Amino acid sequence: MKTEPSQKPPSPGESTSGTSTTVESSEITKQFKTGNVIFIHPDGSGASMWGAMRLLKVGPDGETNWDKMDHLGLYRSHQVNSTNSSSHAGATVHAFGVKVPYNTYGIHPERPIKSLSGKDYSIMTEAKKAGMGIALINSGHLCEPGTGAFVANSADRNNTDTITIQIISSGADIILSGGEELLLPIGETGYFGVTGKRKDGKNLIEEAMNLGYTIVYTRKDLLALPVTTKKVLGIFSAGHTFNDMPEEVLKQKGLPLYNPNAPTLAEMTKKALDIFTFNQKQFLLVVEEEASDNFANDNNAIGALTALERADNAIGEAMSFIGRQPNTLLVVAADSDAGGMQVFNVRNPSEFDQPLPLSQPNGAPNDGPDGTFSLPFVAKPDKSGKELRFGICWASDEDLAGAIIVKAHGLNAELLPNNVDNTDIYRMMYAALFGIDLPR
Repeated sequence: MKTEPSQKPPSPGESTSGTSTTVESSEITKQFKTGNVIFIHPDGSGASMWGAMRLLKVGPDGETNWDKMDHLGLYRSHQVNSTNSSSHAGATVHAFGVKVPYNTYGIHPERPIKSLSGKDYSIMTEAKKAGMGIALINSGHLCEPGTGAFVANSADRNNTDTITIQIISSGADIILSGGEELLLPIGETGYFGVTGKRKDGKNLIEEAMNLGYTIVYTRKDLLALPVTTKKVLGIFSAGHTFNDMPEEVLKQKGLPLYNPNAPTLAEMTKKALDIFTFNQKQFLLVVEEEASDNFANDNNAIGALTALERADNAIGEAMSFIGRQPNTLLVVAADSDAGGMQVFNVRNPSEFDQPLPLSQPNGAPNDGPDGTFSLPFVAKPDKSGKELRFGICWASDEDLAGAIIVKAHGLNAELLPNNVDNTDIYRMMYAALFGIDLPR
């Protein structure tokens, strides 16, 4: 599947990040091997969330798929006017390689964005123009910016009518997500029994079919889809594929964390990789687990950790693919530390069968597996067979600039710096796709 694009270095360009950064063509000389790129974005996942998920999935001495990745760096999330990043600004930096204002979704509030490579469009659009395959996978609805900002832009991230049109018409080979209600006009009931929200009267599912997309609605449909399928639009829920609410509200409403008929992030990732393998086409695949952020913003610990485990399973699929196709780069990064999750220990046996206190002495709220005032979490056994207990406490319900880790694996993974600016995500992807190391 490896290809070597015969592409000239990008034309000189200037970022619109507020701090002028001219890219001189004479600087763009270093060449690297090229291949595929898989970018997985477990939204809102700080270092402590990964540590807590490890406890639950494999125990304190075990290794998650994320742990097994080759290279690691510490992520700096600041934007031009904020110490913290929003989801839409973070996605825009990843897609364009330049810092932007906090309220940015693929376009500067005052002017178009020029990417770090000097183009007037994102790295995904540049890949598409170069003949590569492109794919977007999201456990949230398809306008979530972690994927959407790679092919769409809007001055207002809530302008879903405009964003969805751009996504469907982007030419992406594979689009898998939730969000049927955003594709149907007001008054029209869809597959999931929910009426549409579009104010423009358009039925974008019909338009997608006219563009050659095969439409699938369930996990069963997706898994049965032939790898020979050229273009697929998977819509697996009316909104998100998960129910992002506090534990107590989910229990009251009798709702699960995830729609049981929707495919997991790992299943969606595997299907996309299988299709690209059959087509033997260089590709850029962007995958977002949105629920790790949304559940954390609701201070729903078990929801956030379940979501992060699902992201880790998708990482496992990507690493297995790299084992077969080593000309592939995998990058895993969040852009915030949602909720500021922290682990606290419960070590006194007399506390094992007692509900956790409602909060820490400083007022920080606590969580157990069933929410507030529930028993402690039980980790998988350590190497001596001991099951440790712990609780979760929260710093906030916002997206914070906490300890965010970037991991890289496979092709050119050694390019990941120890201190990672958020623009470096773009640089790494660009080097793997086009063989060019853009200046820092």
